[in-house]
Amino acid sequence: MTTAPERTTDLYPTRGATEVATPRVDPVVWSAPGTPGPISETELTGFDRDGFLTVDQLITPEEVDRYRAELDRLVTDAGVKADERSIVEPKSQKVRSVFEVHKISEVFAELVRDPRVVGRARQILGSDVYVHQSRINVKPGFGASGFYWHSDFETWHAEDGLPNMRTVSISIALTENYDTNGGLMIMPGSHKTFLGCSGETPKDNYKRSLQMQDAGTPSDEALSGFAEKHGIKLFTGKAGSATLFDCNCMHGSGDNITPFPRSNVFIVFNSVENTAVEPFAAPVPRPDFLGARDFTPVH
Repeated sequence: MTTAPERTTDLYPTRGATEVATPRVDPVVWSAPGTPGPISETELTGFDRDGFLTVDQLITPEEVDRYRAELDRLVTDAGVKADERSIVEPKSQKVRSVFEVHKISEVFAELVRDPRVVGRARQILGSDVYVHQSRINVKPGFGASGFYWHSDFETWHAEDGLPNMRTVSISIALTENYDTNGGLMIMPGSHKTFLGCSGETPKDNYKRSLQMQDAGTPSDEALSGFAEKHGIKLFTGKAGSATLFDCNCMHGSGDNITPFPRSNVFIVFNSVENTAVEPFAAPVPRPDFLGARDFTPVH
């Protein structure tokens, strides 16, 4: 494991005695206006304002079938289930997520390198990028649990040591996202304010937080204020659609109690100019499969 540099100035304090709201000081779109890429200037303007953009069909139906088959293979593989990179539902004992999937599967490694995917990340972040985290998420019907409201950057800053908000996530749907099967919800514009949460980070917090979020969770009062100010958008779309969103968006998803599964592949790209240092609010960094210490650019 590569030793991270000492932590730098903390621009976004969190995990202290009280919640603290800090205005964002980083750009949202880091590339210069007119930089060529797959995202239009209009879309970039919307991304800067809202913190997200959607693509109706990022990959073709044939590609969806290929990636879905690989997802199904991985989540039913006993060896993958036993791997520490797999997160299992506490009740059903079924695989909920598989992390570092681009290293486990060459099929998903190809997707990470796809210009339609990594090209959008480079354009938003204004530099070469590496994979900070990748995973497949499985939300089978009849009770798969959701993910409570949170900002990813709060965790990646506190526990992984990312100094700045120069990270973008892309969620690619491998099943249809209805308005009823536990889809992604984002508070538009919430990415402009960092909400530092209260409470110290427990030792090995990741082992619990991946199944049930606790540390780094905003208060009901803070969430109510954010929702009143920004509203909530629910994302739906066909298999093959995608949502790109800024690392500091307040987002979450509900349980899936429908018969319709919701599965996606989730890739987090970070700028090579924003590599991890020592954690800002945790005793040690999380394992590499959650927050990479290999900063090799994607090519």
